[in-house]
Amino acid sequence: MSSSISSSVISPRSSAELTALESSFAQVVEALLRQAESGEFLTIKLSSERSQFVRFNQAKVRQIGNVADGSLKLTLIRDQRTSYRTFPLTGDLEVDLQQAQLALADLRQAVPQLPIDPYLVIPAGTSTSHDVHLGQLLAPEAVTSTVLPIVAELDFAGLYAAGLLVRGYADSSGQKHWFATDSFALDYSLFGTGGEAAKGTLAGSTWDTEAYKTQIEESKAQLQLLSTSPKQLSRGQYRTYFAPAAIAELVGMLSWGGISEAALQQGNSALKELRRGQKRLSPRFTLKENFQHGLVPRFNEWGETAPIELPLIVAGELVNTLVSDRTAKEYGLAANGAGGSEGLRSPEISAGGLAREQILAELGTGLYVSNLHYLNWSDRPTGRITGMTRYACFWVENGEIVAPIENLRFDESLYRFWGENLIDCTNFQEFIPEVGTYGGRQLGGCWVPGMLVEGFTYTL
Repeated sequence: MSSSISSSVISPRSSAELTALESSFAQVVEALLRQAESGEFLTIKLSSERSQFVRFNQAKVRQIGNVADGSLKLTLIRDQRTSYRTFPLTGDLEVDLQQAQLALADLRQAVPQLPIDPYLVIPAGTSTSHDVHLGQLLAPEAVTSTVLPIVAELDFAGLYAAGLLVRGYADSSGQKHWFATDSFALDYSLFGTGGEAAKGTLAGSTWDTEAYKTQIEESKAQLQLLSTSPKQLSRGQYRTYFAPAAIAELVGMLSWGGISEAALQQGNSALKELRRGQKRLSPRFTLKENFQHGLVPRFNEWGETAPIELPLIVAGELVNTLVSDRTAKEYGLAANGAGGSEGLRSPEISAGGLAREQILAELGTGLYVSNLHYLNWSDRPTGRITGMTRYACFWVENGEIVAPIENLRFDESLYRFWGENLIDCTNFQEFIPEVGTYGGRQLGGCWVPGMLVEGFTYTL
């Protein structure tokens, strides 16, 4: 059994809520597992949050609220067939047990009518873990008085989301996992009088007012540069510096037909030429899954635990892929704790040697790209990605920012921009969080450096 608790000060309120939630989960799990019949396998998964949301517009609070939510997903496996039901975890034991029993009864009726799944994953093992990472967040009543004075004279819009995120897992084979983390994310934009915008994100488990002030100052400087007339560029290839937020968007594409073993086996992966040794990436490019940051649970939807670190691409060579238990069963491989989608959960790209103060000088003449969006594969077999620049992107001449640029579309192969055209990575990394809130606050993010690339292709 593994257990870790951060050294940060634990809020008594957070600690009490967490204890009560874990107790409720344990009681429902115990009651369900007692009812499991011979030949049945049960998995019970908890997803819960205790969150505060504050929406800002024009440096004023426009919406504020708190969410206390939790749901259980009960899965029944029998005779190579499976189905699941989801229901709320209220904390009222009588209500929760009744809902759990109704869900189990419903599943027992539904499962025999379903087709056999030859690659169905049946939970096995008795691994357990208990990881709690509680931080130091702003007190709910202090959010507006901390955030707004610094931006009072600016056209500031954004969303602050913070609080406790919890994931739990238990099954009839004896596996049991518990993960909880405090986190916050302030995702904001500053707008100029001409509609130009500079975007920023501050996130973590410990609020730092000085870091917030510094980031706002950087965004203000970008906004000032954006107020000048934009430079129109013709299509072509340009030396380009990609800030960490832009690199995070590119890394995300590897979770969609990239680093997945199933995608490689089925011929749908953008990395198949790398796998076959037909192409390679730059020796400056190294990617791994790193769960040491405590941002996401190591266990997946079957209770399997991923290695604390898993190297994927080392010095340009593919050394591992993400292999789920289902894929392992289908292709006769060894699983490594990947989730069912075989996407990245806690990615990190290694830093390089480019110092922050040398970025513009090393760029020389070319593009400084702060953000990207609308990414998609334009030709997945060759690793080609298309997308657009977004927010605070500039034309640089002789190491000096000259003017902002109009949005550009790009179309380029990862074998070029992470291969022969990768000049260097920065000697620092930034944490780029997942800020989605659809259906609940998202866990995690990625640790990435900035990158300087030669001859990046812009098509429109």
